[in-house]
Amino acid sequence: MASNTREKLLGVALELFAQRGFDGVSIAAIADQLGISKQALLHHFQSKEKLYGELLAAISQDFEKRLAVLPRDATEGAIGELLLDFARDSRSHRTQTTLLMRELLDNGPRAQHAGRWYLTDFLNTLMDRVHALPAWQEEPRPRVAAAVYQLLGAINYFAISADTLKAMLGNDSYRAMEASFDEQLRELIDAALRPRASSHG
Repeated sequence: MASNTREKLLGVALELFAQRGFDGVSIAAIADQLGISKQALLHHFQSKEKLYGELLAAISQDFEKRLAVLPRDATEGAIGELLLDFARDSRSHRTQTTLLMRELLDNGPRAQHAGRWYLTDFLNTLMDRVHALPAWQEEPRPRVAAAVYQLLGAINYFAISADTLKAMLGNDSYRAMEASFDEQLRELIDAALRPRASSHG
């Protein structure tokens, strides 16, 4: 399969999985969108699981590459800027963001049998960087994990809500809200990375 055809296939699969979730998409539906046979698609990806996994792997690899530029002793400011970059990118790549959210929401039965979690390395590395901050070095790992996950949750929840918020509030109000969101996200990140008091001990 030519590389441009493969990219088109992955793009169609990304759109469909984001719209319908893993269980709502069949290999036949993806093949139909591309005008190829189900057998042709399976020849290159073997199964729906492998195709879906390749999408998640590509997303996680991109995240890991961007995180790799942060040294182990990264400052609060550097980590904060990275998170703000993720926030902007999550809105400009909402299909990808929606797929990640669906993976969290729709994963119930599959989670018990998953052979690999593609975002594990990214999450662990980000938690490591936060844990190395002076204000967090003495904190237990679960508290670090909770703080990181809250920030990522705020970033991604707002990104996937754009269409609904525009319909509810109107485009002008949404744009004003988006500007305020970036300002308040920066405040949230600053507060999270510089906790005033420990909750343990």
